[in-house]
Amino acid sequence: MDRIIDIVLPAIPQTLIMVFASTVIALLIGIPLGIILTTTRPGGLTESAKFYSVLDGIINILRSFPFVILMIVVFPLSRLIVGKSYGTAAMIIPLSVSAAPFVARLMEGYFIQVDSGIIEAAKSMGSTKREIIFKVLIPEAMPMIITGITMTIINVIGYSAMAGVMGGGGLGDVANRYGYQRNEPLILWSAVVVIIILVQIVQFVGNALAKKIDKRR
Repeated sequence: MDRIIDIVLPAIPQTLIMVFASTVIALLIGIPLGIILTTTRPGGLTESAKFYSVLDGIINILRSFPFVILMIVVFPLSRLIVGKSYGTAAMIIPLSVSAAPFVARLMEGYFIQVDSGIIEAAKSMGSTKREIIFKVLIPEAMPMIITGITMTIINVIGYSAMAGVMGGGGLGDVANRYGYQRNEPLILWSAVVVIIILVQIVQFVGNALAKKIDKRR
């Protein structure tokens, strides 16, 4: 038992660092992209069919990359930013690049679900496009945004396990190095249980927050 604790416990902070740093970066990139997609799409506040088509295509291409291949492609960027292509800090880059298009597409889907009547009412009262985005669109979609953030964190937890196998450390590395390569099933399943617990905690907190701020309830 002590051996399991000594091996698994230090890996948890590494996974948490990868997950939450990557999620924050992905949100900082993905939410603005989602807003741009929503406002430039046909019928949007700043409709621009050509711009939307190009951005939509780029996001679709990035989302089509299998994560393992994307990590390999992004490794040079990791070396440029953090000086190496392995370790927890280096894996934050491909995790962020992978999650950002996912966030952008989620946010676009949530924003277009906002009642168009509310937006039209804001327009009729003389609200600027900026005011409509930040005082109508985002607040109205906030419960869904919280759900999207929850989904993103859970997805990144799964990706972080793959990143661990590729030299990122964390629970994925423990499961691979000790559980698989050294055939220690107790350590393997301990890492799996910790990952499951992390996912359940994130899901519970996300659901509670979304429910709390949902004005429709």
